[in-house]
Amino acid sequence: MDKNNALDAFAALSQPTRLDVFRLLIKAGEPGMSAGEISSTLDVRQNTMSANLSILSRAGLIRSTREGRSIRYFADMDGMRGLLAFLMEDCCGGQPELCQPVINELACSC
Repeated sequence: MDKNNALDAFAALSQPTRLDVFRLLIKAGEPGMSAGEISSTLDVRQNTMSANLSILSRAGLIRSTREGRSIRYFADMDGMRGLLAFLMEDCCGGQPELCQPVINELACSC
């Protein structure tokens, strides 16, 4: 991920609803959620949610697939990994042991 892509991702996540959507989709995991489920869970109107989902998608943080008349959304784990890797690219000045606590905190405990 380059600096411009990272800035796009940060801009997308800088709005409260979009941050909530991204975190919700990370929590949902592999099954993802339909746009209606996301709207209902977060109590956001569907047209507003559609705009937010579009911004997150363009930023490379979520992906979608069509299922008949509905669209299912998923956190784009490659996009998230890219953003985290960009942030930690030069972590700890060549002393990886200093980064280990951060890496441990990021690791899924499931």
